[in-house]
Amino acid sequence: MYDDTTGRRRQFAEAAREDRPDLALLCLLVSAEAEGGLREEALDAAQIELDRLAGLLPALGRGAPPRRWAEALAELLGGRCDFRGSPADYRRLESSLLDEVLRRRRGLPILLSVIWMEVARRAGAPVYGVALPGHFVVGFGDPYGQHVLADPFDGGRPLSEEDAGLLVAGATGAPLSPAMFAPAEPLEIVLRVLNNIRAWAAARPERSDVQLWAVELSLLLPSHPARLRYERAELLVERGEFARGARELDEYADAIAPVEPDAAESVRHQALAARAMLN
Repeated sequence: MYDDTTGRRRQFAEAAREDRPDLALLCLLVSAEAEGGLREEALDAAQIELDRLAGLLPALGRGAPPRRWAEALAELLGGRCDFRGSPADYRRLESSLLDEVLRRRRGLPILLSVIWMEVARRAGAPVYGVALPGHFVVGFGDPYGQHVLADPFDGGRPLSEEDAGLLVAGATGAPLSPAMFAPAEPLEIVLRVLNNIRAWAAARPERSDVQLWAVELSLLLPSHPARLRYERAELLVERGEFARGARELDEYADAIAPVEPDAAESVRHQALAARAMLN
């Protein structure tokens, strides 16, 4: 059973540094962290379920038009299997956990897209993730040529560029740009999954434990925002680990001092305040 935090996180870090990171495995290891450990059989069962779903797709062949692949995935996953999402799913941590989304067939756009991508990839489809701001979708075909987009959160509804623009505008108020259609790399997807978990927990102060492990997994990725170190230090102080939090605040201040001296001084004051809590 993957209930050893150190071993589980070592496996996550190693998987993230593979030449070709296994997106499904990394998402399942996030689930294991959330659930305090998953039996090896549970991890295998999730991968087997993805294999099983891929086996239900028609044998289209690699030369099939992108639209035919999108239609086949929508018919299977959005139709027969009823994978989709609803506004209520944004309120559930389970909506960000791959094993739970496979079981419930409900989840956030990004986790539903992971399932689409993993099933389609196993079947030989030219599939990729599209990290639109506020709403993750999938693409089929050549991202810089002939391609189609689909929204797994809406059962696989096909998306025109105009539709995608409306999604982005509704989520962020920002206009669509061509760069938004670039394929998302596996580690970018995992970081976004963890960002969603952090945001879910940040809105629930009683779940600072979830926010902390999501930050700590994010820090194990080869590339991550430096400010996550500050977030972890703040969380440690909030959770009563004053000495460790103060030490990490000082380390963060040292790191940013050459470029942000005023911010570094402010962080050092926070470290002093945290140490004062020990008295």
